[in-house]
Amino acid sequence: MLNENILETAQHCLKNRQIKDIVAGVSLIAVELDHGAIGVSYVLRETLPGGCSAFPYVRDVVGCPASDVAEWIVKGDDDLQRAIGNAVINGAAPVDELDESDTGTPFGLDLNGGEKVAMVGMIPPAIMMLKPYDCEFIVFDRGKDDDSLYPVEKQKEMIPRCDIVFLSGTTTVNRTADDLLEMCDPDAQVVMIGSSTPLYPKAFKGTPVKTLAGSLWDPSGKEDLFRLISMASGIDGIRQYMIKKNIVVRK
Repeated sequence: MLNENILETAQHCLKNRQIKDIVAGVSLIAVELDHGAIGVSYVLRETLPGGCSAFPYVRDVVGCPASDVAEWIVKGDDDLQRAIGNAVINGAAPVDELDESDTGTPFGLDLNGGEKVAMVGMIPPAIMMLKPYDCEFIVFDRGKDDDSLYPVEKQKEMIPRCDIVFLSGTTTVNRTADDLLEMCDPDAQVVMIGSSTPLYPKAFKGTPVKTLAGSLWDPSGKEDLFRLISMASGIDGIRQYMIKKNIVVRK
């Protein structure tokens, strides 16, 4: 299972680390570790229950061992707990071990033009980057009401037909990544993309994933970044602190 592989691969980065600070906004979560690194994850709010003070565990994580909270990516009871675990793991990413793509094409993809592209979770910047290649896009997104989107029920039919597949990093939060990867054609080029993407390429060996298109975060902007997230900002609101990475998954 992918989440278990990610957690196991991250253990050496989480060792002796603690949670220093956390902010859980409407759209995003950010966690600061005791060495100053920051991890961010998306909030799948449409799956969360209503009610006042429904998530008291968020208040309890500051000062906890990072390895304990990271286990929520596997053992979390809801998408918010799993997102916090995801953010902790992202904050501990092994920066010095990351091998970036240098092919000169978007996301290191082999592009001839006219490829059929499936996208699970709409990422408009990725669509714009591939527009010059005259690609055909098939986009699924549970959280958006848009007539141009394909119904999720069509994934099993449409994804196997695609040359390129983009999976949002949130598929590790809602634990749909394994099923989606099973749907991909063996020759498809798969990219996991977005701020929730765990930058641990060794965890993806043996999967169809070719590139991890995730982000690191400038710790010097921590105060403003946390403030913006607390004010319901999305990625566009904190983009100035984002350090984009396209990491190669070696087979």
